[in-house]
Amino acid sequence: MLSKGYIHNMKAMPVGELKTNFSQVLEKVMSGESIGILYGRVKKPVAMIVPYKERRKTERKIGILDGKTTIKFKDNFEMTSEELCNL
Repeated sequence: MLSKGYIHNMKAMPVGELKTNFSQVLEKVMSGESIGILYGRVKKPVAMIVPYKERRKTERKIGILDGKTTIKFKDNFEMTSEELCNL
């Protein structure tokens, strides 16, 4: 059975309980819940397990320079020395 502890309206559990119920915790996370992880005798919150969200690649907005310049990002974010000097 999972812990009934809460951190700011989020379920939380000690590390030992997380180890024991890891598969159940993953099921809950996959269904959209976030789980806090408590550590030590005082059950201090130290981490969270949250659902993974796919990120879609979107156009980046360049703010006040919009329409005044062109910015291109390479997929690997590499830049040659020459490109760096021409900034």
